[in-house]
Amino acid sequence: MEIRKFKNIHRLTILLILCVILALSCNNKATDEIKFHGVSQKQAKNKKTEKVTEFAVDAPPFSYGIYPCTDCHANFAPKPEKRELVEWHDDISAIFNHDSENRWCLDCHDLKSRDSLRLASGKLLDFKESYKLCGQCHGEKLRDWKVGVHGKRTGFWNGKKEYLLCVHCHDPHAPKFKEITPEPPPVRQEDIK
Repeated sequence: MEIRKFKNIHRLTILLILCVILALSCNNKATDEIKFHGVSQKQAKNKKTEKVTEFAVDAPPFSYGIYPCTDCHANFAPKPEKRELVEWHDDISAIFNHDSENRWCLDCHDLKSRDSLRLASGKLLDFKESYKLCGQCHGEKLRDWKVGVHGKRTGFWNGKKEYLLCVHCHDPHAPKFKEITPEPPPVRQEDIK
């Protein structure tokens, strides 16, 4: 009886070893044809990247009477030198706290096209793409925003989504939130009488 058990175990072991050898000896062509979402890995590697709009977002909240900027700036000669703004944007100068020692309006706003933002590379952006401008300095926040960890998104997982821009929550001229006092903790069940 024990000899028969030993022979069966021996046969199963040999069969298992043969299966492993057979699986390892197969060429890798079969793995190239594994399909993900209907596209083989080969096709995915060879497929050219299409230019797609990254995120469709609503326009940022503009202050009444300030935008579009060209309404006023079309009448003024541009002055690129750094200075304190005392007449028309004194409200912004009063609150400006966005690395104010090193930053100036023209680090983000374009000198000639006032209704556009300007990247460090000189590329002009629409205000709907302001997340790209913010992401130049705040790369980790942009990364988190893109994957939905930072910021607010609404919509459906398989349908239309709405993304809020940085400036929907943060004032671009003073982005740090004011400190708030936390609420007291909830009352524990055993403390309720």
